[in-house]
Amino acid sequence: MKRLVILGGGYGGLKALLTLIDQGLPKDVHITVIDRNPYHSLKTEFYTIAAGTEADKNVRMEFPKHDQVHYVYTEINKIDIEDEQILIKDFKEAIPYDYLIIGLGCEDNYHGIEGAKEFTESVQTFEKARSAGFSVGNLKAYGKVTVVGAGLSGIEVASEIRESRPDLNIRLLDRGETVLRAFDKKIQDYVEEWFASNDVEVLHKASVDYVEKDGVCNNGICYLNDVTIWTAGVRPNYLVRELPFEQDEQDKVIINEFYQVPARQNVYIVGDCASSTFSPSAQLAGQQGEQIGEILADLLNDKEPGKPKEIKLKGTLGSLGKSDGFGNMMQQPVTGRLPRLAKSGVLWLNKRH
Repeated sequence: MKRLVILGGGYGGLKALLTLIDQGLPKDVHITVIDRNPYHSLKTEFYTIAAGTEADKNVRMEFPKHDQVHYVYTEINKIDIEDEQILIKDFKEAIPYDYLIIGLGCEDNYHGIEGAKEFTESVQTFEKARSAGFSVGNLKAYGKVTVVGAGLSGIEVASEIRESRPDLNIRLLDRGETVLRAFDKKIQDYVEEWFASNDVEVLHKASVDYVEKDGVCNNGICYLNDVTIWTAGVRPNYLVRELPFEQDEQDKVIINEFYQVPARQNVYIVGDCASSTFSPSAQLAGQQGEQIGEILADLLNDKEPGKPKEIKLKGTLGSLGKSDGFGNMMQQPVTGRLPRLAKSGVLWLNKRH
């Protein structure tokens, strides 16, 4: 019996699993998927949970059912590379593996800022997004919300809360001179204008000194605040950072062209945990997962895997509420209703798949 364990049922792990199932599993292969939740969650939509504009059931999907696939829903205590086993919470026996796919995603990077971890909400996990939604939803009229970080997540969180709760005072802290530094200037200007016209205060060149329960101190000025949501950077899951593998400057595991850890070629890394020239995204993780699935399908059928094709991303889409958006489509910056509709279409396709 060949034992494959997949850690994490996110975009990368799920796509690898679906690819293996689609290509036909040999009868001597058994797959165990370990995830904290009994469903696949659409992390790109967690901002809607934080804003209270979508119900939980709309951003989660059932895992595929297969006679040779077993699911374990729990927290992972340790990835034991030496003995090739996974130690999990509340289970006396470890789960052994012959092949391992690590797709545990990322967690917030608080950059050592005092109080950030203790006093901020997050959208990095379903549980944390629910907590953020609870905190925002329970605010009384004219409550104050600060979103720290003006990348894609911060923009979507701030704009969705604005649309959901027009009575709230919303502030966005941006470390740079403009929001969405990775995007075209046309998009940056459009988003800046959207926030200005929708009464969202944007503070550029922000440098958070510390965070307290009732406030955020930025560049020496402390602002009273009811809810602070942290979207100012991520890093790989701590379980991955603890592994004895070579890592890049962002603590991501360095892999070869087959997504294998060079020193342990039965271990594959996908998504936010894998060193890559691309920025982290669900789209990237999905493509990587598909290629890992194809590689393992060949290996499990005793075939020599072919070299994976070059990753080609189709662009990035973001939302400004339910009817406005931005993104790169056909390598061109696009703003307005079209990219928002395109994002909804991508979400619809993902759910149907």
